Amino acid sequence: MDTLLRKAAIQDGGLAVALLIATIVLNDAGTGVRRGAGLPVDAEWPAALTIWWIATAVCVVAVAVRRRWPITALVAACLATVAHMAVIAGPTPADLAVPITLHAVAQLHRRRVPLALFGATLLVASGWSAFVALDGRTDGWSFGESPGAEAELVVRLPPGKQQAVPVPDERHRPPIGPTDWGGFPILLPVLVAGWAMGAGARNRRDYLDELTARAHDLERERDQQAALSAAAERGRITRELHDVVAHGLSVIVMQAQGGAAAFARRPQDTIAALDTIVETGRASLADMRHVLAATGPPSTHPVAGLVRLPHLADQVRASGTPVELHVGGPPKPLPTAVDLAGYRIVQEALTNTMKHAGPGARARVDVTYGERELIVAVSDDGITARRPGSAGNGLRGMRERVWVLGGSISAGPGPDGFAVHARLPYGGGPA
Repeated sequence: MDTLLRKAAIQDGGLAVALLIATIVLNDAGTGVRRGAGLPVDAEWPAALTIWWIATAVCVVAVAVRRRWPITALVAACLATVAHMAVIAGPTPADLAVPITLHAVAQLHRRRVPLALFGATLLVASGWSAFVALDGRTDGWSFGESPGAEAELVVRLPPGKQQAVPVPDERHRPPIGPTDWGGFPILLPVLVAGWAMGAGARNRRDYLDELTARAHDLERERDQQAALSAAAERGRITRELHDVVAHGLSVIVMQAQGGAAAFARRPQDTIAALDTIVETGRASLADMRHVLAATGPPSTHPVAGLVRLPHLADQVRASGTPVELHVGGPPKPLPTAVDLAGYRIVQEALTNTMKHAGPGARARVDVTYGERELIVAVSDDGITARRPGSAGNGLRGMRERVWVLGGSISAGPGPDGFAVHARLPYGGGPA
């Protein structure tokens, strides 16, 4: 921002210097002011010439500070230009300070302020133009001069310095110049051009600012979407790992306890329990590789889904918990998300049964394929007082899975123990 301000100040300073040089080179101020005052060209320095130079300096300074104090610069430039007109010395490049400062006002302020100041500037220009057009004088500058008879006029000067000054004869007046009709047809287009160019620059800057803000909003929205996607992926991985690890460890712990208890009298049962532990551990590791999308050679372990429910039931039975599995309706291809969610819900419910239902508990799994939804029900007849509350990670993971799919789930004490009932919609066809 500081760099831009310094650059703008240098540009305005250069423009002000250019106006001053052009005014000095293109205007013979002393001759024009003396002729406008009816004085000889070699007369002493008149007060009007001092006014002319002060007004020129004000115009130059106004251009130099137009971006820092645009309204003040515009007012000062208008007053200085009126002073130039008042001494009837003809137009000067410094008078361009008015449209230049008007451009800055239109560019740097909101629409109402530039419009009001533009109207005020037009009012001043029209008032001055009407005055000089109706004052009955042939003012001091024109588009050209025509030869004609000249009369002599004695100008009052200090004693001893009276002299005759040639003046144009009224019968041979110079061609009509802008001051004879007020100059408004010239002032109006110049002022309109300055205001319109400033307003156009303002509109373009607002448009670019809006595009920049929109780009920042899109970038921020992209970052937010990426953060939400990352959080959702972390949640998915957390749920999957919880289900895989919790179920696998529950089966391994129960098999290890059973094998240890049977080691002294039934060594074969201990060996079978160790085999089950190895198989369960390998299956859990394979599931974890699927969840984490591990690189390397593809695994031959099947992806978790309802087709693996018989194998899951066998694992639970081998750990000592009887399980009845019932499938209602003809099995059909399901969307991957629904297939995986149904399997994980059954897996987590059976894991809770093994961990909390107590010895001798029996479990029942009912999976029903409907036209537009999959219904999963898991119940047991075990102890309910030791079950985890609604804040448990397993139950919370079930609810999140169902919520993502737009279904419903209930989990709590049932008629004989604990029951989980879930509805997973899938729209009647595979994904």
